[in-house]
Amino acid sequence: MMSRIDRLVLMRLATRIAATVFIFYGLIALIESLDTWRFNSVADAKGVGMAVLMVAMSAVRWTIKTLPVTVLMGAILGLIDLKSRHELTVIKASGISIWRVLRAPVLFLIVISFFIALGAETISTQINRELAPTPPGQAAQLTPPGETWLEQKSGDTHYVLMAKGMSPGGATMSGVTIFYLSENDVPRLEAGEAHLEDGYWHLPSALARTADEAAYQVYDVKIPTSSTAAEIRLKTASTEDMTFFELAALLQRGVADAEVRAATTMRLIKLLALPLVLTGSLLIAFAFTAGYKRHTQMGPAVLYGMVLGFVVFVITEMAERGGTTGVLDPVFAAVGPALVAIVIGVTVLLYKEDGRI
Repeated sequence: MMSRIDRLVLMRLATRIAATVFIFYGLIALIESLDTWRFNSVADAKGVGMAVLMVAMSAVRWTIKTLPVTVLMGAILGLIDLKSRHELTVIKASGISIWRVLRAPVLFLIVISFFIALGAETISTQINRELAPTPPGQAAQLTPPGETWLEQKSGDTHYVLMAKGMSPGGATMSGVTIFYLSENDVPRLEAGEAHLEDGYWHLPSALARTADEAAYQVYDVKIPTSSTAAEIRLKTASTEDMTFFELAALLQRGVADAEVRAATTMRLIKLLALPLVLTGSLLIAFAFTAGYKRHTQMGPAVLYGMVLGFVVFVITEMAERGGTTGVLDPVFAAVGPALVAIVIGVTVLLYKEDGRI
């Protein structure tokens, strides 16, 4: 059961955090709406209502990314409000420790974090994927628009598959060209379609090109590959367009490519680590805002807390890049910065409660 003090602190913090998140959401939605080409493209294809929904859901995705900073700022504003009304002073004067005050906000934030990571993120990802997915082949500016390039290996066979079209999931490619990178009698194959089957790409018919003779037709070509259907699906889409449950299912089936597996694992664990990240932000807010003496200026304390929050956010993003590319272990990259933030917040609070700072 929550006491009146728990409800008071929780209400103050929750309203200020919600207001901060809403303001950031509005700013992000405004920025997203400035992408007029994408808005007009979706509006022409599916109507203005769907275009507005696309902007709203895209803003939701970016708002979730900024939650560590917005939660920190909102919590600081809520604590300042409690201090300005002398409510926090009365709470501390009654003998209630800061750990008792922290209990309700931390538990509430953990529960909400799971709803955001598994609910809001899933809904926004599904809607964004349907309305404005990342076009295959346009993840990098060096790749020509409308083309998908896949490097494939199986034993001594090494080749690049280029396709101009694909079915959802990438199991069937159209307008296919195979460029062999390993020794092969036919260095290049061109086919209308390629179907991913059990351990190989099946080309019903293809045009073989060599430097020594004229092009000739071949039939029922099977080219081995170590890629699974799950891996091809990940390679032909962005992990940002995959929900938590889809990522978990794909990893369970198995992904052979180390880079794709690292990116998928990083995205999955980052969603699970969201409660830890937001808890770290809340602890930093309490550490640098709550408990200061009456003669202590609030400005520097708030500034230090916000700067540290941004530093943690930057470290989190850098760790995510390292985990996505496989440079860092995905578990360490996702959980490490959150644990650092928690340790910093708890350490400062311990020193403050001990009267050393």
